[in-house]
Amino acid sequence: MSRVGRVERTTKETSVVVEIDLDGTGKVDVATGVGFYDHMLDQLGRHGLFDLTVKTEGDLHIDSHHTIEDTALALGAAFKQALGDKVGIYRFGNCTVPLDESLAQVTVDLSGRPYLVHTEPENMAAMIGAYDTTMTRHILESFVAQAQIALHVHVPYGRNAHHIVECQFKALARALRYASERDPRAAGILPSTKGAL
Repeated sequence: MSRVGRVERTTKETSVVVEIDLDGTGKVDVATGVGFYDHMLDQLGRHGLFDLTVKTEGDLHIDSHHTIEDTALALGAAFKQALGDKVGIYRFGNCTVPLDESLAQVTVDLSGRPYLVHTEPENMAAMIGAYDTTMTRHILESFVAQAQIALHVHVPYGRNAHHIVECQFKALARALRYASERDPRAAGILPSTKGAL
């Protein structure tokens, strides 16, 4: 059974189309108009082995906030849709990724309950190109709200803002991949004692 999610989201500020295949090979086609964000979404698809298409047109003449936020909301909704009934998945995933001087630790529970814990070094550079580094937390908040997952992201150290953000996306990709993969020992089993995720 295919595990594909497709979401179209249109507001007065943005127009977003996201499609994700959880059982892909890491093929990515992303265009949001925010170069660094495109780079991060590319990392998410490639390291998660998700086939990911993202097309966003937003009010970049104002700033990148609406474009980034609405893309993250659509991505979370598409991910949730692609998960389907969650029968037979591992449910939990974690990954630690270094990127030169930076380190990210990510743990995820595809629980059906949105919750985010996020820490990263203080006093990061404010901008990476047109990307506001305070948006990383907001991306994760938006994704978690729509995907309905519990996500813990911890960056205990790092100096370079590019590295600090990128290692988070790489670790997130791997953790989501591991959590959403099918467990051959649990075929037909929902990984919950509550009987619902």
